Amino acid sequence: MSSTKDRQRAAARARLEKEMAERASSARKRRQRQAIIGSALAVVVIAGAAFFIVQALKDDKGTETTASPDPSASTGADPAANLPPAGPGTVNCVWTPSAAEGGGGKVKDVGLPPVNVPNTGKTTLTFETNLGAISADIDLSKAPCTGASFKHLAEKKFLDNTKCHRLVNKDGFKVLQCGDPFATGAGYRDTDGTGGPSYTMVEENLPTNAEKPYPAGSIAMANTGQPGSTGSQFFICSEDTVLPANYTLLGTINKGLDIVRNVVKAGDDGAFEPNPGGGRPKTEVVIKTMTLTAA
Repeated sequence: MSSTKDRQRAAARARLEKEMAERASSARKRRQRQAIIGSALAVVVIAGAAFFIVQALKDDKGTETTASPDPSASTGADPAANLPPAGPGTVNCVWTPSAAEGGGGKVKDVGLPPVNVPNTGKTTLTFETNLGAISADIDLSKAPCTGASFKHLAEKKFLDNTKCHRLVNKDGFKVLQCGDPFATGAGYRDTDGTGGPSYTMVEENLPTNAEKPYPAGSIAMANTGQPGSTGSQFFICSEDTVLPANYTLLGTINKGLDIVRNVVKAGDDGAFEPNPGGGRPKTEVVIKTMTLTAA
């Protein structure tokens, strides 16, 4: 009898040790997901309202945000940068180079976009996906540098054959996030959502005075919460979404919002709960090509 009890206790102890090891492994993976250089989104629900929060960076130095820059003036993270004069109908942008690797994230080197870019006119951003086309109108008078960045990335085929890696479907907070150049291949990886280009830019066109800053159909840029940390990752709001006005409002979806809504409605796998929130889309979205054309 004593031998049987000893074996039972040993078996219970082994099960407990295995469970503790699995929990420790899960905790390590969560910490790895939180330490990102790319533009990941974080979610917290307070009094029924959903807000983006910053995923922790090892060198986090604060959460203050920049004001929306005047598109007729030079924009960039370094106001002392030696930029050439901006001519009529143009604006100067500052692109801050990103380290090849660091902060738990990955960088795809595509060089830097041009410094002097148009700040007039409109363009159409189109994603050809496995579910159909999703396109958006971009007003270059409001988001000239972000528009120029997407033009550069499209020319480099930066997001061709990549997956939208995160989805959040909560009351007041329904978004699909894409834009990681390393989110490719079959299935998903823990590192999906940590990638970006070889530069970051300052936030612009922040909807600070809007009653609904991120309404249904908005396409906006994710960031780490730090000023000048916008990269390539973006999110599409399938419904009116409650957020602080800290994220560049790039444009408005003119085609394919029904696709996004169906994907959001299908839900996520909860892989990023409780922090940063949401999970991988149950309905996979693959961006086959990304193009930017004059409207």
